Amino acid sequence: MLATGGSAIAATRFIMDRGCKNIRWVSMIAAPEGIEAFHKVYPEIPVWCAVVDEKLNENAYIVPGLGDCGDRLYGTK
Repeated sequence: MLATGGSAIAATRFIMDRGCKNIRWVSMIAAPEGIEAFHKVYPEIPVWCAVVDEKLNENAYIVPGLGDCGDRLYGTK
């Protein structure tokens, strides 16, 4: 998922620092804010999403979305 864009930006920097040049982002679900943040840093990299939901809420969760994926996977909340 692509919520705020922070993890996608960091991961992209990580793989670019290692020489990768042909990058595409694929996400099952995204928020418009995350796509916008990512494209501010990497306008040349396409982002493909199955669904772009409405927005992020005050907790930076995708709305209506699925909440925090890590919390759901690992039971941390």
